[in-house]
Amino acid sequence: MLQAKNKLTLEEFLALPEGDVTYELVDSEAIPKMSPKFFHSRLTKALLRLLENWGQDKGEVGIEWAVVLTRREQSWVPIPELLYVSYQRLTPDWMENEACPVPPELVIEIISPGQTFGQLAAKARDYLDAGVLRVWVVDSQARSITVFYPDAPPQTYMGDTPLIDSLFEGLEITAEQVFQLARIPG
Repeated sequence: MLQAKNKLTLEEFLALPEGDVTYELVDSEAIPKMSPKFFHSRLTKALLRLLENWGQDKGEVGIEWAVVLTRREQSWVPIPELLYVSYQRLTPDWMENEACPVPPELVIEIISPGQTFGQLAAKARDYLDAGVLRVWVVDSQARSITVFYPDAPPQTYMGDTPLIDSLFEGLEITAEQVFQLARIPG
């Protein structure tokens, strides 16, 4: 495990070797990311399927793809479970083995054991302040998806209430559909 005693620049962080532990750059420090568990993995896979089916020709869906953002006037490199960035923000010919260089339209975070909804709600606000247009926080305990918007209060979707957003034209899902596809017991 990396022991960060000194503050890291964005360049130093991005140059760190890959290893068994995934890190996010937060307040100039390399912070280990929570290790996903089984339900978390299944939810990621279900959401990936739904987003890829919808967004095939619209943009890029990334799994645990680091994104370079700014948080409180400092470089910030979070690693969301999933992100979607349209070809309007990142052209289809962009082919670099690097962190996503632009704020995506959508970031999805799944609450892990040891994390709270409040922690991820604060992270959602940071994403929005950094230019991300939507943040979904998925809670396997509550079987819900809470959508955070830059200009409106968050909205929580449960059961068969359709999650429809004009930003993602043609995408219509429900929390229940996600949890059933992931085969998460209710």
